[in-house]
Amino acid sequence: MTKRNRNSGVKWWAIPLIVLVVALLVPLGLVLLVLYGLISIVLHAAIWSLWCLRGRDILFVYSDSPVWRDYIRERMLPHLQRRAVILNWSERQRWQFSLARVAFHHFGGGKEFNPLAVVFRPFCRTRTFRFWQPFRDWKHGHPEALVAMERELFEVAGIIRRAA
Repeated sequence: MTKRNRNSGVKWWAIPLIVLVVALLVPLGLVLLVLYGLISIVLHAAIWSLWCLRGRDILFVYSDSPVWRDYIRERMLPHLQRRAVILNWSERQRWQFSLARVAFHHFGGGKEFNPLAVVFRPFCRTRTFRFWQPFRDWKHGHPEALVAMERELFEVAGIIRRAA
């Protein structure tokens, strides 16, 4: 065997190290997955009992971006305000610790979270609507995705909009 062949193989200690790392990471991953599931269940229960029973079943987050601010304030918020807990991302420095803030971070994630709508229905799947990409398309002259997502949000929430 040449020197090159001996050095190109796996080191003798690599396999036990890989087995050890996997043996530690798999249980840790399972614990984190169970913990995430428990947090999600507790969060849903809190939202259902504190919001839904009081007629609030939507979390709506938006910002003062010139791309969507006027559209949201004129076309969406008037229909959502009675049913939604509303957070303005532009005012996040003043947000207090609250169920709305925790729910936003849990359901919003870290990408395309603004504007965002989350519809909560007891014992049904929570629906999240991420409006960032549809508003981006709308800004470039393609309103179809925005119109479709807006329509779907109002249908899922059971909100009937009256023509102005």
